[in-house]
Amino acid sequence: MRPNSHRPGLPKPSALPEAAQPEPPLWDVFCRVVDNYGDLGMCRRLALHLAAQGQSVRLWVDDAALMQRMASEIPPADETPARTHAAGVRWIHWRAEHDSWCGHEPADVVIEALGCQLPQAYLHRMRLRAEAGTCRPAVWINLEYLSAQAYVEHSHGLPSPQASGPGRGLAKWFYFPGFTPQTGGLLREDLLLQRRLAFDTLAWLQVLGIPSPAAPERRVSIFAYPQAPLERLMDSLARSARADGCPVRLMLTQGPLQERASRWLQDHAWAQSTLRTTELPWLSSEDFDHLLWACDLNMVRGEDSLVRALWAGRPFIWQLYPQRDGAHAGKLQAFWDAVPGADGPTLHASVMPWWWAWNGLGPWPGGAAFPWSAEDAWSQAAQQSCARLMRQVPLAQALMHFVAERGGPG
Repeated sequence: MRPNSHRPGLPKPSALPEAAQPEPPLWDVFCRVVDNYGDLGMCRRLALHLAAQGQSVRLWVDDAALMQRMASEIPPADETPARTHAAGVRWIHWRAEHDSWCGHEPADVVIEALGCQLPQAYLHRMRLRAEAGTCRPAVWINLEYLSAQAYVEHSHGLPSPQASGPGRGLAKWFYFPGFTPQTGGLLREDLLLQRRLAFDTLAWLQVLGIPSPAAPERRVSIFAYPQAPLERLMDSLARSARADGCPVRLMLTQGPLQERASRWLQDHAWAQSTLRTTELPWLSSEDFDHLLWACDLNMVRGEDSLVRALWAGRPFIWQLYPQRDGAHAGKLQAFWDAVPGADGPTLHASVMPWWWAWNGLGPWPGGAAFPWSAEDAWSQAAQQSCARLMRQVPLAQALMHFVAERGGPG
């Protein structure tokens, strides 16, 4: 008889049970909204990217109203799992100033985003879990701000043993996003480039109620902090458009700059034939990407929008979060030096002064035409930057490798 044959009168052997699939590791991402959208925008993307890699994620946010506005697709943790379009991600409201305990056990991986500081009670539970020895201690990561400065490579991945406080005995790891393989990478979802290449600009503009222009025009998106010198930019763009005969359409994101642009245009009738404005509604993160893909030049602010501008592969000017001591000047210079092609003589002479002026770090290039003459070189540099950074491991996957190397789930 063959070894696998069945004897009459005996029950047939049952199929071998499939190997039990391990539960995905649980990640807690803590986000504290300071005064802008970038913190939550970055944390939302990170949570969704981790979930796309099979991880289970809880996103802790202290601003419930903004969370519901920016990430309505992510259900609260106490809601029954009926909605599946944000599979793997749930969110929890927390209030750092009250250190309230929400009754949730600490996760396998804990992300303290942008120095937000974990609740003391949560840290205490992390320490008790580690002391009990019934499971591996949580991998605790301080996800730092994005910078191209030299200290990032030196500090990335360093431990910070906690000698006192509710987290004493635990280790916190410093994790720095960045622009080189020696850093933690940048947030990038799968198939991003394919989606960008397949994007239909005119169809998207029509959905917004913007008809196809009868003649060529340049589109400039503006997402900026309130102190941005918008009126000076509008004056320069209008004068350059009048000189070269190509009108400019300003695509203004929702906020106080829309009113400022409208008021300036009303007061400067001479510019109305060459400068047009479109006041955009509130855009989702995905539609913000579409805006960047649809424009010839993007004025972006903060770190999350900087990364999205890089992936757009279009010319852009970055406005950093201003600091009273001027420390953002060094950060801006470091980024400029890190962009391939940006140190070329054409861009250095024609484009760099506009970056400095837009950030209040240099004089406005009065009388100078806006550097559309460098548009080809500028576009080439942007595409080179995008292609180089695309070769790095995306931040979510790099974080998973980082955690696995330190004894956590990967």
